[in-house]
Order: sequence, then C-alpha cells, then structure tokens
Amino acid sequence: MIQTKQGVNTLMLNTKNSKRLSLAVAGALLAGITAVTGTASAWTTDHGAPHGTRQEAGALTYGLDISHYEPLYDWSASSAQFGIIKATEGTDYRDSSFARHWRELGDKGIVRGAYHYGRPGNDPIAEADHFLSVVNAQPAKPGDLLVLDLETADGQSVDEVNAWAKAWLSHVKAKTGIVPMFYSGWNFANTYGKGLAEYPLWVARYGVGKGTVTPPADWKSWAIHQYTDAPLDQNVSVLSPEQLRALGRHAA
Repeated sequence: MIQTKQGVNTLMLNTKNSKRLSLAVAGALLAGITAVTGTASAWTTDHGAPHGTRQEAGALTYGLDISHYEPLYDWSASSAQFGIIKATEGTDYRDSSFARHWRELGDKGIVRGAYHYGRPGNDPIAEADHFLSVVNAQPAKPGDLLVLDLETADGQSVDEVNAWAKAWLSHVKAKTGIVPMFYSGWNFANTYGKGLAEYPLWVARYGVGKGTVTPPADWKSWAIHQYTDAPLDQNVSVLSPEQLRALGRHAA
C-alpha cells in the first residue's frame, strides 16, 4: 500500500507504472508472537485475545492486498489464504472495485478484510464513519477484518497524526466491538505510532526476508508483514487463518 510503486502486474489486463499502497482492519490484541524469526509462538490470552488454531513453528500464512489498481484480479485462481482490499479514502472516496473483490473473497471463503486509507487533514470520526458505512453496506461474515491504512501526515505534526489515528481506531472499535488493525510502512509507524500497540500491526517493510521484520515503535509483535509490492502487494502472517479470523467480526 505504499503510495507509489513500480512494476508490472502480470495478474492484470494492463500495466501500471505506479500505485498507492493499499492497506489496513480488525480484531483483538496480539501477544506472544515471535516476529524477528518469522515464527509463531503460542497464541496467548494475556490481553483477552481469543484462542485459535496454532501455527506450526516457522509457518507463515500468505496473503494479498488489492485495490482498484487490480480491478480484474482473479481470486478464484489465487493461492492467497487471506485478502485485504481497499474500501475507502478520506471522507467521500469509495474504491470502485471494493464490492467485486469483497464478493469474490466471500465466494472463495478465505479470510478477508477491508481497509481505509486515512487522511489526517480531515476529521477522523467523519472518515471512520464513511469507512463503516461503505463496509457495512456489503454482506458480512464472522472473521471479517477492519484496517486503518495510515501512511501520510497531510502536513500535520507527529502529535496530531498520532491523536488522529487514536481517534479513528477507538471510534471504529466503539462502533463495531472489533479492535481494528493498523497498517503502515515501518518508518511511518515508528514515527507516528506511539501508543498504538493495542492494535494489531500490519507493517510494510521491503528488502528484508518475508516474516523477518522487527516491530516498530511500541509494538512487541506484528500480525502481517508486507514484504514486496512486485508484481503486486504480497504479505505473510505469523497467524493461521483461524487466528486471523479471531481478530475480526464476531458475528455477521
């Protein structure tokens, strides 16, 4: 979801030269995950996180994030075990391919999530409500993830961006009962993410082995690592699909 990217998307009908990094959605506090080696330790309930099927040591769950830049992506032929797709941006933008991707992910039956691209120059509550209105207009399933994708400051200070993120995330949590996931690039999260460790982290960092990224800022662990954007955004999670679902909606 980093805002600009190069590369040929062999899974689309046409070539794109640049792409805004998509991202973020959902759940309960992560704890006890060993991120440096990319292996998952026991799923804990130290912070009320529900139990799920445990990953074998060293196992990684593969997934993709998609937006209108890949409008024709064929989920039925995909090897992804989870997919997170762009729903909204700002206070009024709706991703043109969200409904299609959402439906196809539901048909495929893998873990799915929706993310909102945040604009800290706007009111965080208005943006959160816009996101929820678009997502809630689509059929829901237990385990659906909700994500805030935050990777621009919009001219705001570190403290202002940090407060904005906290307001957006806490509002979505209050409205849905889900602890949203927080997505960002490693450097941005390290600068603006102080005090957000209660929200499961989806972090983008390229140039390191998949699943070997260390957590930024206050996080002690991460849920998803976006390790490349070529030919499209690719991710791994230290969580099993069942554990990812445990971070999402509790009921449809």
